[in-house]
Amino acid sequence: MSWFKRKTKGITTTTEEKKDTPKGLWYKSPTGKVVDAEELEKNFYVSPEDGYHVRIGSKEYFEILFDDNKFKELDASLESKDPLKFVDTKKYPERLKDAQDKTNLKDAVRTAIGKSKGKDLVVACMDFAFIGGSMGSVVGEKIARAADYALKKKIPLMVISKSGGARMMEAALSLMQLAKTSVKLAQLADAKIPYISLCTDPTTGGTTASFAMLGDINISEPGALIGFAGPRIVRDTTGKELPEGFQTSEFLLEHGFLDFITVRNELKNKVNKYLDLITNQPLRV
Repeated sequence: MSWFKRKTKGITTTTEEKKDTPKGLWYKSPTGKVVDAEELEKNFYVSPEDGYHVRIGSKEYFEILFDDNKFKELDASLESKDPLKFVDTKKYPERLKDAQDKTNLKDAVRTAIGKSKGKDLVVACMDFAFIGGSMGSVVGEKIARAADYALKKKIPLMVISKSGGARMMEAALSLMQLAKTSVKLAQLADAKIPYISLCTDPTTGGTTASFAMLGDINISEPGALIGFAGPRIVRDTTGKELPEGFQTSEFLLEHGFLDFITVRNELKNKVNKYLDLITNQPLRV
Protein backbone atom coordinates (compact mmCIF):
# COMPACT_ATOMS: atom_id res chain seq x y z
CA MET A 1 0.00 0.00 0.00
CA SER A 2 1.26 3.44 -0.85
CA TRP A 3 2.52 5.47 2.09
CA PHE A 4 0.90 8.57 0.65
CA LYS A 5 -2.71 8.84 -0.37
CA ARG A 6 -4.57 11.91 -1.58
CA LYS A 7 -7.69 12.67 0.39
CA THR A 8 -9.25 14.44 -2.58
CA LYS A 9 -8.79 14.12 -6.30
CA GLY A 10 -8.31 16.90 -8.81
CA ILE A 11 -6.41 19.29 -6.55
CA THR A 12 -6.51 22.79 -8.04
CA THR A 13 -5.03 26.17 -7.27
CA THR A 14 -7.28 29.20 -7.35
CA THR A 15 -6.42 32.02 -9.73
CA GLU A 16 -5.69 34.33 -6.82
CA GLU A 17 -3.09 31.91 -5.43
CA LYS A 18 -1.23 31.33 -8.69
CA LYS A 19 2.13 33.07 -8.93
CA ASP A 20 3.80 33.76 -12.27
CA THR A 21 7.57 33.84 -12.57
CA PRO A 22 8.62 37.51 -12.49
CA LYS A 23 9.74 38.87 -15.85
CA GLY A 24 13.36 39.80 -16.40
CA LEU A 25 14.95 37.06 -14.30
CA TRP A 26 16.43 35.26 -17.30
CA TYR A 27 17.76 36.22 -20.71
CA LYS A 28 17.80 33.93 -23.75
CA SER A 29 20.38 34.77 -26.42
CA PRO A 30 19.69 34.26 -30.16
CA THR A 31 21.75 31.06 -30.01
CA GLY A 32 19.42 29.62 -27.38
CA LYS A 33 21.66 30.10 -24.34
CA VAL A 34 19.84 31.05 -21.15
CA VAL A 35 21.59 33.18 -18.55
CA ASP A 36 20.57 34.66 -15.23
CA ALA A 37 19.84 38.40 -15.59
CA GLU A 38 22.06 39.35 -12.66
CA GLU A 39 24.94 37.31 -14.04
CA LEU A 40 24.41 38.95 -17.43
CA GLU A 41 24.64 42.42 -15.89
CA LYS A 42 27.81 41.53 -13.98
CA ASN A 43 29.31 40.29 -17.27
CA PHE A 44 28.76 43.65 -19.03
CA TYR A 45 25.59 42.33 -20.68
CA VAL A 46 27.53 39.67 -22.60
CA SER A 47 26.22 36.11 -22.57
CA PRO A 48 29.01 34.11 -20.88
CA GLU A 49 28.31 30.89 -22.81
CA ASP A 50 28.31 32.19 -26.37
CA GLY A 51 29.77 35.72 -26.09
CA TYR A 52 26.64 37.32 -27.53
CA HIS A 53 26.64 41.08 -26.86
CA VAL A 54 23.17 42.14 -25.76
CA ARG A 55 22.07 45.57 -26.95
CA ILE A 56 22.48 48.16 -24.23
CA GLY A 57 22.05 51.94 -24.08
CA SER A 58 23.77 55.06 -22.85
CA LYS A 59 23.12 54.27 -19.18
CA GLU A 60 25.09 51.02 -19.39
CA TYR A 61 27.89 52.40 -21.59
CA PHE A 62 28.42 55.33 -19.22
CA GLU A 63 28.68 52.83 -16.36
CA ILE A 64 31.32 50.90 -18.31
CA LEU A 65 33.42 53.87 -19.46
CA PHE A 66 33.29 56.46 -16.68
CA ASP A 67 35.15 55.94 -13.42
CA ASP A 68 32.67 55.08 -10.64
CA ASN A 69 29.88 56.02 -13.06
CA LYS A 70 30.51 59.71 -12.34
CA PHE A 71 29.90 62.14 -15.19
CA LYS A 72 28.24 65.42 -16.13
CA GLU A 73 25.61 65.19 -18.83
CA LEU A 74 25.80 67.84 -21.56
CA ASP A 75 22.78 69.54 -23.16
CA ALA A 76 20.42 67.19 -21.34
CA SER A 77 17.31 69.28 -22.01
CA LEU A 78 17.44 69.39 -25.83
CA GLU A 79 14.28 68.00 -27.45
CA SER A 80 13.11 67.55 -31.03
CA LYS A 81 10.50 69.86 -32.56
CA ASP A 82 8.11 69.26 -35.45
CA PRO A 83 9.00 71.86 -38.12
CA LEU A 84 7.55 69.73 -40.95
CA LYS A 85 4.27 68.92 -39.17
CA PHE A 86 4.92 65.29 -40.03
CA VAL A 87 2.17 62.67 -39.70
CA ASP A 88 2.31 58.96 -40.51
CA THR A 89 0.27 56.54 -38.38
CA LYS A 90 0.42 59.24 -35.69
CA LYS A 91 1.66 62.79 -35.33
CA TYR A 92 5.41 63.21 -34.81
CA PRO A 93 5.01 65.04 -31.44
CA GLU A 94 2.90 62.11 -30.21
CA ARG A 95 5.55 59.64 -31.33
CA LEU A 96 8.22 61.66 -29.54
CA LYS A 97 6.15 61.79 -26.36
CA ASP A 98 5.55 58.03 -26.48
CA ALA A 99 9.27 57.37 -26.93
CA GLN A 100 10.17 59.73 -24.07
CA ASP A 101 7.67 58.11 -21.73
CA LYS A 102 8.80 54.60 -22.68
CA THR A 103 12.56 55.20 -22.44
CA ASN A 104 12.83 58.10 -19.99
CA LEU A 105 15.12 59.76 -22.57
CA LYS A 106 14.80 63.14 -24.28
CA ASP A 107 16.08 61.86 -27.63
CA ALA A 108 18.21 59.16 -29.24
CA VAL A 109 21.61 60.34 -27.94
CA ARG A 110 23.09 61.39 -24.61
CA THR A 111 26.38 63.24 -24.26
CA ALA A 112 28.54 63.50 -21.15
CA ILE A 113 31.94 64.47 -19.79
CA GLY A 114 33.69 62.40 -17.15
CA LYS A 115 36.91 60.67 -16.25
CA SER A 116 37.89 57.34 -17.72
CA LYS A 117 40.88 55.79 -15.96
CA GLY A 118 41.55 59.16 -14.40
CA LYS A 119 41.53 61.30 -17.56
CA ASP A 120 38.78 63.40 -19.13
CA LEU A 121 36.74 61.90 -21.94
CA VAL A 122 33.68 63.22 -23.78
CA VAL A 123 31.25 60.47 -24.76
CA ALA A 124 28.21 60.67 -27.03
CA CYS A 125 26.15 57.49 -26.90
CA MET A 126 23.10 56.65 -29.00
CA ASP A 127 20.07 54.77 -27.67
CA PHE A 128 18.36 52.39 -30.09
CA ALA A 129 15.30 52.20 -27.84
CA PHE A 130 14.40 55.79 -28.81
CA ILE A 131 12.73 55.50 -32.25
CA GLY A 132 15.35 53.02 -33.45
CA GLY A 133 18.24 55.32 -32.58
CA SER A 134 17.22 57.45 -35.56
CA MET A 135 19.30 60.54 -36.26
CA GLY A 136 17.28 63.73 -36.19
CA SER A 137 18.23 67.35 -35.58
CA VAL A 138 18.74 66.85 -31.85
CA VAL A 139 21.10 63.92 -32.38
CA GLY A 140 23.20 65.91 -34.84
CA GLU A 141 23.16 69.01 -32.65
CA LYS A 142 24.18 67.18 -29.48
CA ILE A 143 27.04 65.39 -31.22
CA ALA A 144 28.16 68.70 -32.77
CA ARG A 145 28.05 70.39 -29.35
CA ALA A 146 29.96 67.49 -27.80
CA ALA A 147 32.64 67.98 -30.46
CA ASP A 148 32.70 71.72 -29.70
CA TYR A 149 33.14 70.96 -26.00
CA ALA A 150 35.97 68.54 -26.75
CA LEU A 151 37.58 71.12 -29.03
CA LYS A 152 37.34 73.90 -26.46
CA LYS A 153 38.63 71.79 -23.58
CA LYS A 154 41.06 69.77 -25.74
CA ILE A 155 39.56 66.50 -24.56
CA PRO A 156 39.25 63.30 -26.64
CA LEU A 157 35.79 62.52 -28.04
CA MET A 158 34.16 59.10 -28.32
CA VAL A 159 30.90 58.45 -30.16
CA ILE A 160 29.03 55.17 -29.65
CA SER A 161 26.73 54.55 -32.61
CA LYS A 162 23.61 52.40 -32.42
CA SER A 163 21.16 53.54 -35.04
CA GLY A 164 18.76 52.58 -37.80
CA GLY A 165 19.73 55.69 -39.75
CA ALA A 166 18.21 59.09 -40.46
CA ARG A 167 14.85 60.02 -38.91
CA MET A 168 12.29 60.15 -41.70
CA MET A 169 9.98 62.42 -39.68
CA GLU A 170 12.52 65.22 -40.13
CA ALA A 171 13.36 64.45 -43.78
CA ALA A 172 16.04 66.79 -45.20
CA LEU A 173 16.67 68.31 -41.77
CA SER A 174 17.83 64.88 -40.64
CA LEU A 175 20.11 64.48 -43.65
CA MET A 176 21.74 67.84 -42.89
CA GLN A 177 23.13 66.32 -39.70
CA LEU A 178 25.53 64.19 -41.76
CA ALA A 179 27.31 67.30 -43.00
CA LYS A 180 27.13 69.15 -39.69
CA THR A 181 28.68 66.35 -37.63
CA SER A 182 31.31 65.65 -40.29
CA VAL A 183 32.45 69.29 -40.27
CA LYS A 184 32.81 69.27 -36.48
CA LEU A 185 34.90 66.09 -36.59
CA ALA A 186 37.11 67.69 -39.25
CA GLN A 187 37.71 70.58 -36.83
CA LEU A 188 38.76 68.09 -34.15
CA ALA A 189 41.15 66.47 -36.62
CA ASP A 190 42.70 69.84 -37.51
CA ALA A 191 43.25 70.49 -33.80
CA LYS A 192 44.77 66.99 -33.41
CA ILE A 193 42.22 66.00 -30.79
CA PRO A 194 41.52 62.24 -30.86
CA TYR A 195 38.13 60.98 -31.98
CA ILE A 196 37.14 57.35 -31.38
CA SER A 197 34.13 55.80 -33.10
CA LEU A 198 32.57 52.67 -31.63
CA CYS A 199 30.10 50.91 -33.91
CA THR A 200 27.62 48.69 -32.07
CA ASP A 201 24.68 46.59 -33.21
CA PRO A 202 23.19 48.02 -35.39
CA THR A 203 25.04 50.91 -37.03
CA THR A 204 23.30 51.68 -40.31
CA GLY A 205 22.10 54.41 -42.66
CA GLY A 206 23.13 58.03 -42.18
CA THR A 207 25.20 57.33 -39.08
CA THR A 208 27.41 54.97 -41.08
CA ALA A 209 27.58 57.55 -43.86
CA SER A 210 28.89 60.21 -41.47
CA PHE A 211 30.36 60.22 -37.97
CA ALA A 212 30.34 56.45 -37.37
CA MET A 213 33.07 55.81 -39.94
CA LEU A 214 35.10 59.02 -39.49
CA GLY A 215 37.03 58.10 -36.37
CA ASP A 216 40.77 58.41 -36.03
CA ILE A 217 40.18 54.84 -35.00
CA ASN A 218 37.03 52.88 -35.85
CA ILE A 219 36.24 49.98 -33.56
CA SER A 220 33.32 47.65 -32.98
CA GLU A 221 31.84 44.99 -30.76
CA PRO A 222 31.72 41.36 -31.96
CA GLY A 223 28.89 40.43 -34.30
CA ALA A 224 27.62 43.98 -34.79
CA LEU A 225 25.59 44.78 -37.91
CA ILE A 226 27.28 47.67 -39.72
CA GLY A 227 26.23 48.97 -43.11
CA PHE A 228 24.49 51.71 -45.06
CA ALA A 229 21.55 49.97 -46.73
CA GLY A 230 20.01 46.63 -45.81
CA PRO A 231 21.07 43.38 -47.52
CA ARG A 232 17.91 43.15 -49.64
CA ILE A 233 18.34 46.67 -51.04
CA VAL A 234 22.03 46.10 -51.76
CA ARG A 235 21.27 42.81 -53.48
CA ASP A 236 18.47 44.28 -55.59
CA THR A 237 20.60 47.30 -56.54
CA THR A 238 23.73 45.38 -57.51
CA GLY A 239 21.97 42.33 -58.87
CA LYS A 240 24.51 40.08 -57.17
CA GLU A 241 24.46 37.57 -54.37
CA LEU A 242 26.14 38.89 -51.25
CA PRO A 243 28.90 37.15 -49.28
CA GLU A 244 27.73 35.51 -46.08
CA GLY A 245 27.93 37.90 -43.13
CA PHE A 246 29.10 40.78 -45.33
CA GLN A 247 27.73 43.43 -42.95
CA THR A 248 29.10 42.00 -39.72
CA SER A 249 31.91 43.67 -37.82
CA GLU A 250 34.14 40.64 -38.48
CA PHE A 251 33.67 40.97 -42.26
CA LEU A 252 34.38 44.72 -42.13
CA LEU A 253 37.52 44.17 -40.07
CA GLU A 254 38.79 41.65 -42.62
CA HIS A 255 38.22 44.17 -45.43
CA GLY A 256 39.82 47.16 -43.72
CA PHE A 257 36.81 49.19 -42.59
CA LEU A 258 37.55 48.69 -38.89
CA ASP A 259 40.76 48.92 -36.88
CA PHE A 260 39.84 46.28 -34.32
CA ILE A 261 36.99 44.51 -32.56
CA THR A 262 36.83 44.47 -28.78
CA VAL A 263 34.67 42.56 -26.34
CA ARG A 264 32.74 44.79 -23.98
CA ASN A 265 34.61 43.95 -20.78
CA GLU A 266 37.86 45.14 -22.41
CA LEU A 267 36.37 48.29 -23.98
CA LYS A 268 37.49 50.76 -21.32
CA ASN A 269 41.05 49.41 -21.24
CA LYS A 270 41.38 49.29 -25.03
CA VAL A 271 40.07 52.85 -25.53
CA ASN A 272 42.38 54.32 -22.90
CA LYS A 273 45.37 52.32 -24.12
CA TYR A 274 44.87 53.80 -27.58
CA LEU A 275 44.51 57.33 -26.18
CA ASP A 276 47.70 56.92 -24.11
CA LEU A 277 49.62 55.70 -27.15
CA ILE A 278 48.63 58.49 -29.53
CA THR A 279 49.01 61.23 -26.92
CA ASN A 280 52.40 59.80 -25.86
CA GLN A 281 51.30 59.28 -22.26
CA PRO A 282 52.35 56.52 -19.84
CA LEU A 283 50.00 53.54 -20.17
CA ARG A 284 47.40 53.51 -17.41
CA VAL A 285 46.90 50.25 -15.55
